[in-house]
Amino acid sequence: MASSPPTPPPSDPSGQYSFEGIDRVLHEKARLGILTSLLAHRDGLVFGTLRDLCTLTDGNLSRHLTTLQEAGLVEIWKGYKGRRPQTLVRLTTDGRKRFLEYLNLLESIVASALSVATPEQKAEPTPKERVGWSPA
Repeated sequence: MASSPPTPPPSDPSGQYSFEGIDRVLHEKARLGILTSLLAHRDGLVFGTLRDLCTLTDGNLSRHLTTLQEAGLVEIWKGYKGRRPQTLVRLTTDGRKRFLEYLNLLESIVASALSVATPEQKAEPTPKERVGWSPA
């Protein structure tokens, strides 16, 4: 994945770190794991395999998949393997696009944070150097 250059700080820094572009549906830990697993498996994954990869319970995975399906990020297919019912989960085309855009946003946030946290920065001042301040 190509890295984009860090975004320069805005002229008005208010709200600079509010991260308004982060999609709350995507930014939940379990759903992040589900989407990453599905991104790595273009043909989709059966429910049990996805559950095991993400170490979720059946009910928890089912609930997260419902949220992702309602958001149009995944599609769920029902079928059979022999006589046993199977559930296949795949990223939708829009889901793949939105997740990749989300990953690019996270990458730019990390790059921006790293660009201001250079090792050349002066070490944290000791409490004696913080005039007018005392530990809480």
